[in-house]
Amino acid sequence: MEASQKEKHALSLEGLYSAVVADVLDTLGYRNQCLDSSIRALTAAGRVAGRVFSARAETVEEVPAEPYKLEMQAVDSMGPGDVLVCDVDFDRSCGFWGELLTTACCYKGVRGVVMTACTRDAWKLKDVDFPVFGIGYHPSDSKGRTDIVELNATIEIGGVSTRSGDYVLGDEDGVVIIPQEVVEETLRLSHEKVSGENTVRDELANGMPITDAFAKYGIL
Repeated sequence: MEASQKEKHALSLEGLYSAVVADVLDTLGYRNQCLDSSIRALTAAGRVAGRVFSARAETVEEVPAEPYKLEMQAVDSMGPGDVLVCDVDFDRSCGFWGELLTTACCYKGVRGVVMTACTRDAWKLKDVDFPVFGIGYHPSDSKGRTDIVELNATIEIGGVSTRSGDYVLGDEDGVVIIPQEVVEETLRLSHEKVSGENTVRDELANGMPITDAFAKYGIL
């Protein structure tokens, strides 16, 4: 996919929210697209939207011969519109993410990271407009504790299968994965649903009974 199309989809996602996208995916038959509720925004930039760049990490017992090798390769390979989505198997032994990785990603236009791991350098990340979604904070370095072992593979993260080329949207409600096969339709229907919900909200604010509103619009 051309970079411009990738960024176009990412920008379109910014105008949506996870709940409405999850509803649309339900109607399209994709009913298991929301990540585990323990994966939350860890930085002030509490929304993430973009194309998935998938990675898988494992817990290790010793320092690898080439520590950080694939982690650095992932950052070097990503570009504008990408979001690193990394399965770290809910590891809480270290801070898998940090300030320097964030700085490199910001320069490249990467839109965020979603991971089943902890971050560190929270004191610095709070001042950077870069979304980090994960499961907590930890001061220990990832070297000799976790290491990326695979890039661009199909992974399962937070109970959801995804791969590079899918799309991800995260906000206060949580994180949802949009399969690449239905991204165009999902975006179109989601924007239509947002418009419909705005109409219903106005009707309810003006006193329409909610049963009447649902009968008329089919939205709740």
